[in-house]
Formats: sequence, C-alpha cells, structure tokens
Amino acid sequence: MSPEPTPRRASAEPMIGVPAGQIVLRDEGSGTTWKVDLEPFLLAPQPVTRDLYETVQPLPSTGPGGPRTPVTDVSWIDAVRFCNLLSESAGLEPCYSTGDDPDAQDVTCDWQADGYRLPSEAEWEYACRAGTTGVRYGELDEIAWYRENSGGEVHDVMTRTPNAWGLHDMIGNVWEWCWDLYDPGVYGPYRVFRGGGAHDPPRGCRASCRRKSHPTLRIDDLGFRLARSWPRTDQRKRGSFPSRVSTSSDIARATSPHET
Repeated sequence: MSPEPTPRRASAEPMIGVPAGQIVLRDEGSGTTWKVDLEPFLLAPQPVTRDLYETVQPLPSTGPGGPRTPVTDVSWIDAVRFCNLLSESAGLEPCYSTGDDPDAQDVTCDWQADGYRLPSEAEWEYACRAGTTGVRYGELDEIAWYRENSGGEVHDVMTRTPNAWGLHDMIGNVWEWCWDLYDPGVYGPYRVFRGGGAHDPPRGCRASCRRKSHPTLRIDDLGFRLARSWPRTDQRKRGSFPSRVSTSSDIARATSPHET
C-alpha cells in the first residue's frame, strides 16, 4: 500500500454498544455452519457517509450523492486505510498494520487496539439480527432501500426503520465490507461483504446473505461501517470509552476519547 496522508482532525460517528453473545453463521453454497462467541463491541448506527469520509481523505468518486449518503466505490483496502486515518485523527491507537501486498494478505488487525476497524463477519450478522432469528429484522420495505423502492439509487443514511438495537441500514442501501476472508482455500484473498444494496432483489437483502470480492474492488453500492473493540479496563481509566454504551445519552458520549 502507498504511504498514507496526514489526517485532518475528524469528528467520529457515535457508536452503539452491542452486548456479548453467540452467532451461528452459514455459507449457503457449501452448506457449512460455524458458531462464533462474541465479546461486546461498539458499532456505528449507520454506514460511513460521504461527509465523514471526506474529513480524512478525498472521496473516491464524484458521482451522485449528498453528504449523508453512504460513501461507495471504496475498496476493502480503502476502508482499512480510512479506519487507521480516523483513529489517528481521534487520538486513538490504529487497529491495522499494512504492507505492500496488492492482495492485502499482509494486513493484520490488533483487536485489542481502541481505534476504528471493520466489524468481523460474525459481529456484523449478530448486530444485524439484534436478537431476531428470521430472514431479516423487519418488513423489507420499512427497513431497507432495495431494488423495488430505491429508484435505482443509494439514499441518505438513517431514513429507514432501525433494528431493535438502533442500527440503521444493516439491510439494503449499500453492501458493507467486513474484515474476514471469504474462503481462503478456494477464493484466496477475497473479502466478505454483507447486507444487500439499493440495486438488489429481496434475496440479496437477508441477514445471512454473504458476498465476496477482491479487496481492491470498488463499485457503486458497496461501502462500510465502523466498529471498535470494547474497552479494556486500562482504556476506561484513561477515558477512551464510557463504562457502557446503550442508551441514547450514552451513545453521544462514545464518539471519541475527547468527548465525554
């Protein structure tokens, strides 16, 4: 990867606390299922917007969309770079170490760091479901922008009904990059993205739907969402996080270590 530019001071998005739990993931192609135990973590209530993205690096395209639409045409590599830049701008410890591999196989994640990162695939689906077990967490027309109601374009974030944990646009509007390799034994460096987009039929807009591509892919309905690991005790002592994040008043205090 090329050297990263010096970030400008950015105002990070508020985060929502997601409780610890367990999720069973399933790959529909192979029929494989696997269980993942999850620690509590923090997740942004909406995908990264064009406005936030532009605070630390130039927009990847000048296509249609306002400041509150999700940023798209971002590769997995772009998303990782953005997370590090935003972390540095907020005075947090970056999660990612990067190198020069064009397939990004040399990128590593420090899950103990307090900076911004992509959610794991398991974190993403667990947060998307918010305790539900159905195909999706609500009626599709109410919770998502998809092929039948989007008019063929991405819409502003947080304009559909959120799930029970206050997370918007987990289904529809834009697909979202996750940290994980899809199936390295078969697809090599391909990374997972989740959630469905504005151009997708209902089948693509399900909590369990998995897609994949090379980490350099950029396309007009693929973005990402910010996550952070839940604080260690020493991080709470130096004020990097509130002791909990669950109610609307708590959420506002999770923005950065400089806001309490």
